[in-house]
Amino acid sequence: MLQTRRALLPQGQKALLPFAALSASYFAHIGFFNPYLPLWLKEMGLGLVAISLLTSVQAATRLFAPYIWGWVSDHTGERVRLMRLGAAVALASACLLWLQLTPLWLGVVLLVMSTHTSALMPMSEAAMAHLVSQGGAFDTKRYGRVRLWGSIGFLVTVFVAGAWFEAFGMQQFPTMTIVSLLAVLLSAMALPDQKEPEHAEQVSVPVRSVLAQPAVRWFFVSAFFHVLSHIGIYVFFSLYLDALGYSKILIGVMWAVAVVVEIAWFFWQSRWLHLLALTGWMLLCSAAMALRMVLTAAWGDVLWVLVLAQAMHALTFAAHHTACIALLSHHFPGRLRGRGQALFTVLAYGFSGVIGGLLGGLISERWGLASVFWASVLTSLVAMAAAWKVWRHHHPAAKGNA
Repeated sequence: MLQTRRALLPQGQKALLPFAALSASYFAHIGFFNPYLPLWLKEMGLGLVAISLLTSVQAATRLFAPYIWGWVSDHTGERVRLMRLGAAVALASACLLWLQLTPLWLGVVLLVMSTHTSALMPMSEAAMAHLVSQGGAFDTKRYGRVRLWGSIGFLVTVFVAGAWFEAFGMQQFPTMTIVSLLAVLLSAMALPDQKEPEHAEQVSVPVRSVLAQPAVRWFFVSAFFHVLSHIGIYVFFSLYLDALGYSKILIGVMWAVAVVVEIAWFFWQSRWLHLLALTGWMLLCSAAMALRMVLTAAWGDVLWVLVLAQAMHALTFAAHHTACIALLSHHFPGRLRGRGQALFTVLAYGFSGVIGGLLGGLISERWGLASVFWASVLTSLVAMAAAWKVWRHHHPAAKGNA
């Protein structure tokens, strides 16, 4: 048995390499696009409300695109071919960013581009979960070793882009977008052209029957409010630091701090995840999120405190993300994975991105950028309460003793 496992391991690792490349290239794109899109729009002369609207376009596509792509991929099993199609259309639409566009047409281009990129990672996670769930158990070690390459890609571009934009300005933002999406397309083309085998009983299971489970419903509530708490970082963090007087290089360093600890967590997470139940990690991560937002809002101008807050990204994102992916793999097995991952993207990232981006723009206009992070403290506490409900549903004995 041990010899068979050892014989299969190299082949399994080899099959995961293209997914590591896709993760690296995709998050390399995200690493400069998300942090510096607001600064590019600001240089174009747009106000905070317009910037928040345009940066919310990506989140808006997550309201519908991932589930549509996930439904198609579940019923066809052709996740890889769909990823290639999405990457190609995104690259073609990104070429239009070279043009002098009005805010309306810029929003249309971002809409098309994001519609075809927003489902790349959910489909990749679904396809990869099939490879890292041999024997029915989700292998967090193998998953983490693949996912960390996405963090490395993000780290490289967020740091390099900060130095580049500081030295040469934001004019090359469209070019960097195109180059990064070309890398995504090439990575998608390198994926093995495999089709996930069909299990009729799993395809026929309606998703609503899974959503009827209280633990699943509370899981999505907690994920929504947890990610909503992150929107202040994703959309307004660069603008916040810029307003506090940080240079673009130092802004890139602050993003890099978060990603370095994220990489470390993904690499060594198998050493720590067994210490708590997955639902327990969700609860702990939401508590850490509340503390991180307090530190960012109250002492963002104190460098060492800001570094400490960014270092908590290991918990608030990396540990939380792995716990969520593992729980999704448990509740949405086989051909349900695509829709499970898509629902996670839609409910956790789509709605939270739209609501957080729009409300964050209005709140920051009224009370300043720091107020966005104070609002995130409140949403983190709601995420904690929902995570507590998830934990109790997964541990009925503890519920009975409470």
